[in-house]
Amino acid sequence: MKFKSILGGAVAIAMAATAGAALADYPEKPVTFIVPWPPGDLEDVLTRMIAEELQKETGAPAAVVNKPGGGGVVGGVEVANAAPDGYTIGSFTVGIPTVKTMGADAQIAPDALEPVGIFLTYPFLIAAKADAPYGNMAELAEHSKTNGVRLGHFGYGIEPTMMTFFGMAELGGKFSAEAAFDAVDCSTLANGDADVINTTAQLVLPCLNEIKVLATITGERTAVTADVATLGEQVPALAGASLWNGLFVPKGTPQEVKDKIAAAAQAVIASDAAQEIAKTTGALVYWQDQAASVEQVAKDMKDLAALREKLGVN
Repeated sequence: MKFKSILGGAVAIAMAATAGAALADYPEKPVTFIVPWPPGDLEDVLTRMIAEELQKETGAPAAVVNKPGGGGVVGGVEVANAAPDGYTIGSFTVGIPTVKTMGADAQIAPDALEPVGIFLTYPFLIAAKADAPYGNMAELAEHSKTNGVRLGHFGYGIEPTMMTFFGMAELGGKFSAEAAFDAVDCSTLANGDADVINTTAQLVLPCLNEIKVLATITGERTAVTADVATLGEQVPALAGASLWNGLFVPKGTPQEVKDKIAAAAQAVIASDAAQEIAKTTGALVYWQDQAASVEQVAKDMKDLAALREKLGVN
């Protein structure tokens, strides 16, 4: 019995050493970063920079794959269902680990994803054509009382869309129609697909001087729309509302692996290139570590659940 005990202990030590060596060697094969939106927006740009840095630091191939669809659900489900080994990493907005885990039709389990860290706060905005007969949210709400107003957005259940609907309701207005698009940009307004859009500043920078920004969904006014009041300024119940993006992995991913991913991300965020993106787009580019990100997700889960309840979203 004593011999068996010693042998068992030796086997356990050997297995632990082997596992430790495997983690130390991570990554030993290509790493995929999933961005659940089309290419071109800020999270896509910064995630590609992080993938390049991870490849440079480790020598293993790393690339971004865009998986749009379902308001981010398609990409979210792929990461949630992946092996917890660090070879599939999600670059997700706040809604995927929170809103997309709520309700009867939730396709992602509440504990399926773990944050590595948060690195971006979007300059989300609400905009219309330059000749729109309204210039802020109160005027839009008033206009909607006697005129149809169609809203284009990324998905009804995601945070900026819910905040936009809630803001309109608080001001006594309503949208006559709404539609979700995988891409919401200059062409959405130019083609007449919507009268008002809810999108990120990055996607409308090419036409920023040709549209009218009604509000920004940011904690404070952005550098590129300094004269435009935030949604929280115009609707006090939404004061401080903002939207972030972070790196997520399947639950159970080893801490050593998450630390390597975080190190590459931190190096990128501290770079001049990343900070120049922040300066030119009005985005906040920073690194919020794993522990703080866990707390952020928990807080937003609670706040967004309350917002869904107010809007009657099941």
